[in-house]
Amino acid sequence: MKNNTTHDIIVCGGGASGLMLCYALQNDAYFSSHRILLIEKNKKQKNDRTWCFWEKGQGQWDEIIHHQWESAAFKNKGFQKIFSLSPYTYKMIRGIDFYRFCDQRLQKAKNITVVEAEIDGITTQGENTLVSTSKGEFSSPAVFSSLPTDNYKQQKRYPVLQQHFIGWFIQSEQPLFNPKKVEFMDFTVPQNNNTRFMYVLPFSEHEALVEYTLFSPTLLEEKEYENAIEDYLEREGIGKYTVTEKEQGSIPMTAYNFSQHNTASLLHIGTAGGWTKASTGFTFQKTHRKIEELIGFLKTGKPLHRFEKRTKFHFYDLLFLDVLAQHNGEGHFLFQRMFERNHPQRIFSFLDETTRFWEEIKIMLSFPIGRFVYALFRRLFGL
Repeated sequence: MKNNTTHDIIVCGGGASGLMLCYALQNDAYFSSHRILLIEKNKKQKNDRTWCFWEKGQGQWDEIIHHQWESAAFKNKGFQKIFSLSPYTYKMIRGIDFYRFCDQRLQKAKNITVVEAEIDGITTQGENTLVSTSKGEFSSPAVFSSLPTDNYKQQKRYPVLQQHFIGWFIQSEQPLFNPKKVEFMDFTVPQNNNTRFMYVLPFSEHEALVEYTLFSPTLLEEKEYENAIEDYLEREGIGKYTVTEKEQGSIPMTAYNFSQHNTASLLHIGTAGGWTKASTGFTFQKTHRKIEELIGFLKTGKPLHRFEKRTKFHFYDLLFLDVLAQHNGEGHFLFQRMFERNHPQRIFSFLDETTRFWEEIKIMLSFPIGRFVYALFRRLFGL
């Protein structure tokens, strides 16, 4: 196939990370003369997901926040903790609102071209990377791909769990929800030798997103998720309700080294680049921060494979996943210990990767030491 054109930057995939990157490039005058191409199979026209994250004060995406919460609850059998999130606020964005927000702004950018095409392959050739699509071939010295890969599935060195879920948006006849409090993790549901919990986001006294979520290696049949939601709603006395919308998803939770597949002219971003927080599955806010770092890095002119750097938090996630994969039925106990023995603000700072070392030690001491020492020795000595 003939090579159509060369661009300064090519972004493959119009999901969260791809659109965030294009939006950030558009907002920075440094890139105003760069020829930027976004390739996406289909323009997103529906609400296919929601993203939640915690943030201090006002943020870049506040214009499209669907709802936010000031307090949260953690529950396990025999244990409950209701807490203020201050100085954080827990925020939610609907996928469709995010897509429309970015699309409206990208349409105004004279140097950004959007091509709707199926991507058949991405190959680094010399100093450039070639992107083959159903509408021709495009090359660039800087290609960013959020397209999912399954490289992490083909190895045994790092455990792979999935954060998988089905959620119902419901409207109840009676005013039963507290729109200021999120049910962050409710482990009082049957665990069945996995890590299973309910996640409830109330939008009003009558409306909420109720999600049945698992951290486990394998997915369930769709009916099993829905039966669990029905049982939970009945147990909580929700009474008559209408399901107005559904969502489902599966996010890989792994400390696999995705960056090994980057080259001087190709960088994998988003979940495909390992930008999902491995121990929790949260992606949106971490991707936002990585994009901010990437914009600064691009101005240095360094090859793309030098962007990613591992931190101590990668190692913490690795040990936690090692333990959670080996003892998947104990997830409820591990998370309870963390919430039982730490201020919520320390936990959220730790998950945000902004804690100091002494705070990280306190978090680590919350867990059963033997499990983590064994995981550490296995990593260090290959036991």
